[in-house]
Amino acid sequence: MANPSPRLRVAILDDYQDVVRTLDCFGKLQGHEIRIWNDAVADVGILAERLADADVLVLLRERTKVDEALLSRLPNLKLISQNGHVPHIDLAACTRYGVLVSSALTQRPSHPTVEFTWGLILAAMRNIPLESAALRKGAWQSTVGLGLRGRTLGIYGFGKLGSMVARIGAAFGMELLIWGREGSLDRARTEGFAVASSKQALFAQSDVLSLHLRLNAETTGLIGPQELAVMKPTALLVNTSRAELIKPGALVEALRIGRPGKAAVDVFEHEPLTDPNDPLLLLPNALCTPHLGYVERDNYEFAYGNAFDQIVAFAQGTPINIHNPDVLKQGALQ
Repeated sequence: MANPSPRLRVAILDDYQDVVRTLDCFGKLQGHEIRIWNDAVADVGILAERLADADVLVLLRERTKVDEALLSRLPNLKLISQNGHVPHIDLAACTRYGVLVSSALTQRPSHPTVEFTWGLILAAMRNIPLESAALRKGAWQSTVGLGLRGRTLGIYGFGKLGSMVARIGAAFGMELLIWGREGSLDRARTEGFAVASSKQALFAQSDVLSLHLRLNAETTGLIGPQELAVMKPTALLVNTSRAELIKPGALVEALRIGRPGKAAVDVFEHEPLTDPNDPLLLLPNALCTPHLGYVERDNYEFAYGNAFDQIVAFAQGTPINIHNPDVLKQGALQ
């Protein structure tokens, strides 16, 4: 008879909404000892104290950084499990400490982020949050918004998400204008969308400009004062990708000048952002939301489901979705 899977001590970090226990996939961890933390902590000392006894650490996206300083204080840790890319995890350090990293890299596009992008566009163009708040204070129709039909939707980065946002824009009757790397431009031409003559032209001609670039060394700080300054005073810049695509401070200064006239932002350089006096939050022409693009129940079922499947596989001695296979040579499963 096969040996039963070991009972693991599983720590789940950064469950901001205390939602993990309510997910259907949570049942996959039955039989293991679970501890869930709902706050956001960056202090290594606090994290080390909380995770001292953990065999398994579950992360959601890139909310917590795992590096040498933390790993050196977690003698019992055997597995880090999550879904998606792992730029926040020091894989070399994990290997040195015998910690396996399992994370599924799927081709499933983030439909919730695309939907949320359009929620921001509609809310900002028609002043929905402002008008709703004003109505509760007794005001009636205090602004005049702008419609979408016939206006130019600029898409910077025509990949999975950018292409979906573009198609919805076309359904609204918008004129599409695309910019990005050559692959983006080729895909856009194939779908019959217009390509901008230059990056500068994209910023100058767009009435709504939505960013859909992956953050890397090439794209960090790609957008600065020069690009923003040519945008129309009636234009809206939308960022549901990464804050670091824009040079630090550039968007705040551009909004103060009035080019672009508005921004809708779901991502910030430092998250979670809990300072109500952050310069961007104080601007009346900035619609800001707390990185909600991927925060949707079906998406959570998928992401945590993958993470929990990896824990089950590890407990059975057959780990999956491994990012540092050299750990297996060290007898990590023993």
